[in-house]
Amino acid sequence: MTSQLLHDLAKPYVKNVPDIRPGYTVRVHEKIQEGDKDRVQIFEGLVISVHRGHTPTDATFLVRRIASGIGVEKMFAMLSPMIDKIEVKKVAKVRRAKLFFLRGRTGKSARLSERFTSNDEFAVAVAPEPVAEEKEEASVEDVNEVK
Repeated sequence: MTSQLLHDLAKPYVKNVPDIRPGYTVRVHEKIQEGDKDRVQIFEGLVISVHRGHTPTDATFLVRRIASGIGVEKMFAMLSPMIDKIEVKKVAKVRRAKLFFLRGRTGKSARLSERFTSNDEFAVAVAPEPVAEEKEEASVEDVNEVK
């Protein structure tokens, strides 16, 4: 009863949820507000865990990168309005759902082998860009040229 109520409340906020899995190297474009200015900051790293949650609004994923020799992990909510888009750069072959063992590894032992991928796997995007209506403009120009 309660879970159905949560699903009903979450429906207006659910957008195109990308299929992100552990082992993906992603670039997360996050909106940052500094004073009165907004800008987009990119956080690139390896997805080490994905939490699907009880409702679609609970879904999160954890991204890890090495910055100046120090491991930095950042958790993102899938449906966050602060995420502009997500790009998949590489897809690695993994056999675990959580890649926490990579925290203790450095150098070559921390690398994952890349697997063969299709173009569809790289087409992961959160916020699709609006399509401009160019057909109407083209048809008006064609009619003018014919006359």
